[in-house]
Amino acid sequence: MTQSTGLSRADLHVHTRHSRVNGNVPFLRSRDCYSDPFAVYDLAKRRGMQIVTFTDHDSIDGCLEFLSRRPDTPDFLMGEEVSCWFPGTPIEVHLGVYGLTEAIHADLQPLRRNVFEAIALLQAAGTFFSFNHPFHFFRDQIALDDYLRLMSVVPAVEVRNGTMLPRHNELVERLWTRIRGADAPVVAGSDAHTLRRLGRTWTDAPGATAAAFLDSLRAGHGRAGGNHGGTHAVAGDAYGVVARYAASVFGYGPRDHSGWHRLLCGACVLASAPVQFLPAAIAWKGKLGERRAIDKMTGATDGGAARAAYASEPR
Repeated sequence: MTQSTGLSRADLHVHTRHSRVNGNVPFLRSRDCYSDPFAVYDLAKRRGMQIVTFTDHDSIDGCLEFLSRRPDTPDFLMGEEVSCWFPGTPIEVHLGVYGLTEAIHADLQPLRRNVFEAIALLQAAGTFFSFNHPFHFFRDQIALDDYLRLMSVVPAVEVRNGTMLPRHNELVERLWTRIRGADAPVVAGSDAHTLRRLGRTWTDAPGATAAAFLDSLRAGHGRAGGNHGGTHAVAGDAYGVVARYAASVFGYGPRDHSGWHRLLCGACVLASAPVQFLPAAIAWKGKLGERRAIDKMTGATDGGAARAAYASEPR
């Protein structure tokens, strides 16, 4: 990893064990991540991150746990990934929020059903945030022009996500530049759910402290760097989470299971051993769908279908 003199580096999309319970099979009580916050911080520093944040799903508990033991850490930035929905649709929208407070976190929760209400609250509070992996959940549920309204009302976009295909990240960056200009604020991060990819995708910006770094991001001085993603990135994280889940069921990790529930989950872990090819297959299928969707959107936007909407949106 190399970087320009005077710049600091941060992986601005990182999860810890405080990310919410995975909702795919609620009975199993599997977390989205099992990484210890202190292990995340220490490894991020070893991998060259001068600024560190945690962006857990709808939780700041990892940040609070870290700050309870290291309250005066000048290079730590409070973060959260807030799950919202585009109103009137099933489209999930994730906002990476930085420098928030406990009060702002609490005020956001009842507004998550309408992403525009959540955005309005963050803007009123003067809190910096980004529109994360914009096309991860979008599959033509509404007109593309309507969906892209989001890019006109957010202060920043995640132009490089370490799980998204290069063509996804490149389309996001092209559209963001077209809509908001070459100097519009950007962020980037690994979206790591295990320690394996932590710090492999990052944002460079001036600022030796978290506060100064955040001011630079807000001013549009951030630059994306590091790895894009693909099937291997997603599948690797999935297998890492599965392994940590199995360990927790058998008593090595968070105490999420007890009594009969623990026995049943243990039986599920053992019974699933012959089908452990499924996470890789699911990751491959998901990336195939992403590739097709991005190719379709690239044709539509580069062909001019959405340009009239871009021109009419407020800056």
